Amino acid sequence: MYAAVKTQLSQAIENLVVGPGLDETTQIQPVVSKKQQMSILQHLATAKAEGATILSGTTPKDQEGYYIAPSIITDIAPHARILKDEVFGPVIALIPFKDADEAIKLANDTEYGLAASLWTHNLNYTMDMVPKIAAGTVWVNSHVPLDPAMPFGGVKQSGIGREFGKTSVESFTETKSVCIAH
Repeated sequence: MYAAVKTQLSQAIENLVVGPGLDETTQIQPVVSKKQQMSILQHLATAKAEGATILSGTTPKDQEGYYIAPSIITDIAPHARILKDEVFGPVIALIPFKDADEAIKLANDTEYGLAASLWTHNLNYTMDMVPKIAAGTVWVNSHVPLDPAMPFGGVKQSGIGREFGKTSVESFTETKSVCIAH
């Protein structure tokens, strides 16, 4: 299955449209700053130096902006830095695993836990796996949809508290407890 996923993902990133955020055909927009662009490029360079293979799509030519080609990283050493850091860019680490327990172990083997995605056709499997994933948000069969009615935030070193939803309003609320003996 790993080889099939790798092939399909590679084909998918080749067809992604990278471009300006205001262009309706754009699927991958530039990152927020030169500093973030350089950080992502450094993560990719470090992964390659540690022996990983980088499969990348294309970036637009002759356009101003901090573009990063969508990239898949394969052949990754178990303790490679790319598996331990938050990259915040169009990068996916593709790692084969034997079973669900190994997948959970790999997913949770980091000090971060902002979000994760789980891809499956089996709802029972989903309901078993989601509680085991140490992340503030788990998307199933999708990635990065944000709903303002749903709390969003990380666990571990990915932060405390939540944005969006009822819980975000509570962080701006000062409650008062009053006890009256009458």
